[in-house]
Amino acid sequence: MATLVAVNVGMPADVPWHGRTVYTGVYKQTVSGPRMVRRLNIDGDGQGDLGGHGGEMRAVLVYQLESYRFWSRELGRDDLTPGSFGENFTVDGLPDNEVCIGDRYRIGGALFEVSQPRVTCYRVGLRLGEPQMAALLVARHRPGFYLRVIEEGEVEAGQEIVRVSTGPEAMTVEEIDSVLYLPGHTREQVERALRIPALSPGWQGSMRTLLEQAERGRGSSSGSAGLTAASSAPPPAWAGFRPLTITDVRPESESVISLTLAAAEGTALPAALPGQFLTVRIRPEEDGPPLIRSYSLSGRPGTGTYRISVKVEPHGVASNYLRAHARAGGSLDVAAPRGTFCLSDGDRPVVLVSAGVGVTPVLAMLHSLVSARSRRQVWWLHGARNGTEHPFAQEARGLLESLDHARSVVYYSRPNAEDRQGEDYAQAGRLTSERVLGLGLPTDADAYICGPVTFMDDVTAALVEAGLQASRVHTENFGSGPSITPGIKGAPPAGAPHQPAGPAGTGPSVSFTRSGLTVAWDDTRDSLLELAEACDVPVQWSCRTGVCHTCELALMSGSVDYSPDPVEPPGDGNILICCSKPAQDVVLDL
Repeated sequence: MATLVAVNVGMPADVPWHGRTVYTGVYKQTVSGPRMVRRLNIDGDGQGDLGGHGGEMRAVLVYQLESYRFWSRELGRDDLTPGSFGENFTVDGLPDNEVCIGDRYRIGGALFEVSQPRVTCYRVGLRLGEPQMAALLVARHRPGFYLRVIEEGEVEAGQEIVRVSTGPEAMTVEEIDSVLYLPGHTREQVERALRIPALSPGWQGSMRTLLEQAERGRGSSSGSAGLTAASSAPPPAWAGFRPLTITDVRPESESVISLTLAAAEGTALPAALPGQFLTVRIRPEEDGPPLIRSYSLSGRPGTGTYRISVKVEPHGVASNYLRAHARAGGSLDVAAPRGTFCLSDGDRPVVLVSAGVGVTPVLAMLHSLVSARSRRQVWWLHGARNGTEHPFAQEARGLLESLDHARSVVYYSRPNAEDRQGEDYAQAGRLTSERVLGLGLPTDADAYICGPVTFMDDVTAALVEAGLQASRVHTENFGSGPSITPGIKGAPPAGAPHQPAGPAGTGPSVSFTRSGLTVAWDDTRDSLLELAEACDVPVQWSCRTGVCHTCELALMSGSVDYSPDPVEPPGDGNILICCSKPAQDVVLDL
């Protein structure tokens, strides 16, 4: 019979870490006597980062005495006491390789249900002084698990733990943890996991992503695709940059030009997915540092050539250089098509929303729908200033007319006298969230949005309010994405990315393409993640030790060395910046 050995609680507190402050509830203290367990917490307990911990599905964390004994031997530690792993319940029994998702247990006056394995993050390593602990928990198959509170009640150390029912599919905590975090799972395992009603919504979403990858013939044995969209992207068609020939340069509006690119040897270029982008390397000065920029593919996929479209900004060095110097017959260094902002297969309605030059990736999607003679319902929503600032107006109009089930609504915020309402545009004014709500869009649609960040945020919120599932609303952002720094107190840096403080490094160059920054590597740093943080480049991370894949991103060129090795490698053409260093000059999609 399993036994509750200790009840551990602790309220969040500020903890110094690497020169920053972490607000965390990972430090637990053992308490005596009965404690009331409620739907979201045990009395006296709390979590600092509710995005990754806590909530109904993660109300109580469980860890086992047998795992304590294992880690004492493995780490050579004799100071591990109940609560050291941040758990609420220290138990004798209930091993991860026997407890199943959906099992129900009664302890004292409360009833619990197993909902998911422990979430991997850096804070358990912070608590134990073992930075690699998050990865070790997964690699050694000892994660621990969360309980959902079915019936509130009092519990007390020393009480027996009685299993009252077994979860369907008999899928253990260890097995489902391995499906998501380790290589070698099967489609049958993923399907079993999705048949468990008790599995938390977050893990169900990851399992659905893995199943979608298997149905597309990609990532069927890789769990990392369920952790991050970066892992689900197809591998790049070639490594690094290659020269492509410019075959055509064409103005699309007063501020947008298109470049058509072909293979220098005359062969067909590999097909790109509708919505992907190209990264180009430009050298305005022969001996100067290169400029690296990314531009959406705007043409019809599968033609054997690529078309990118560039907005020429008043002070844009790269865009102005291309407008002044790009000519048919010239050459441009180009990395292979990349990106996860891609049109999904299926027969659900499609909503394509754009503003300004944000039209480019959704235009490629529209081309793809026309080429496939799609019978899907298509909504085309676009906002421009006026006819002179409306790129691809005629092209898009012709494509939409060839679809049987397409509707178009174009908004001009400042129409010119020659712009014709009802022909060039439908309504005067901006494409706003209020207008989106009034369109009566199909709630089962897949939506794709590209434009300024505030525009995308507003339209996303409106689409969800209109009834679309948030998971089916996709956005494309070519600037630096939002930071994910769980538990770190204080706002993200407001300033632009910059060279790191202190003496310049002497190692390989590191180019952050989205941030427009190139930095020399300094061997005193432990990872590319640390370098990015020193430059105030927006970053995303959670475990910092190669297990959660939150930091996974595209490596445009170059190579890296890992220390430690990731628990599971990233997708082809990607790297994990939390545990890697440059082995040569690298270009990162960051």
